Amino acid sequence: MKSAQYRVPTNDAVENRMRSIARPKLHCNSIYTIPFAKLLLLLSLIALFAFRATAQNAPPPPPPPAPSAPEPTPPGPLLTEKQLENLVSRVALYPDPLLAQILTASTYGNEIPEAAAWAYEHSNLKGELLANAIRKDNLQWDPSVLALIPFPSVLDIMAKDPAWTEQLGNAVLVQRGDVMDAVQRLRKQARKYGYLQTNPYCNVVETDGYVEILPVNPEYIYVPYYDPFVVFGPPTPGFFVGGAIRWGPAVIITAGFFPFGWVHPYFLWGAHTIYFDRTPWSRVWVNRGYYRQPYAHPWVWRAGPRVEVHPHVHVK
Repeated sequence: MKSAQYRVPTNDAVENRMRSIARPKLHCNSIYTIPFAKLLLLLSLIALFAFRATAQNAPPPPPPPAPSAPEPTPPGPLLTEKQLENLVSRVALYPDPLLAQILTASTYGNEIPEAAAWAYEHSNLKGELLANAIRKDNLQWDPSVLALIPFPSVLDIMAKDPAWTEQLGNAVLVQRGDVMDAVQRLRKQARKYGYLQTNPYCNVVETDGYVEILPVNPEYIYVPYYDPFVVFGPPTPGFFVGGAIRWGPAVIITAGFFPFGWVHPYFLWGAHTIYFDRTPWSRVWVNRGYYRQPYAHPWVWRAGPRVEVHPHVHVK
């Protein structure tokens, strides 16, 4: 047997084989045939088209927030002591519980005319019948306005003089302490001249230097009638001061009116605060648009508008 002979390759053969291994095989469509600059341009165009497509499909940006409206300033300059006395003179001698309702209701002056008309049309109803009619008709006014429904004459005064009602309401919101001080000055004058005295309808008492007019019976409220030009000045000689203040018929406040702040309305005169159901009434000019008094027995409106579900007959 002949042994296989190993033929040693020459140097030229080894060199040629190494070249064939190291050199890659190029195809006409290979990426390596594209110059680097053209490749970079191609990638840039692809990225640009992709960005435009994304921008077209993206939702539009939200609009900029609307600038908040500045808080309206209180109307006009502050009233002087004399102006405030003239403003409150027609109600300064009303019993404290009724006066508290009048002052707070005046801050809802836009509701007064319609409430006055409803009260006049239903003035034949009293006590619980009237309270039930308020519920059934689903009246939408503020509880302080509803509290005056049993007093058509008071609402009539406020409705017939809307400028006075608005000015009083603004003063209560902006100058409540000054308003209460004006009431006290007038009460002290009327008491000094003998017009304001304890009577069968109200007790007139002075507590810590403040004159209070309190109903003899909290369930019976009497509306006084007087001439402010008479009762706050010295009487002329021979004038009978006892007849300067007259009192209307009793208005009975039943439990049906408790949701309107009639549980216990009163003043803390020294602190310039009005209270309903032991809770201070804190409505002022700044929060007047959203403030709601937390009554002990809150009035809850039904959903829906005001309705008329019963016939009304006005009795003169």
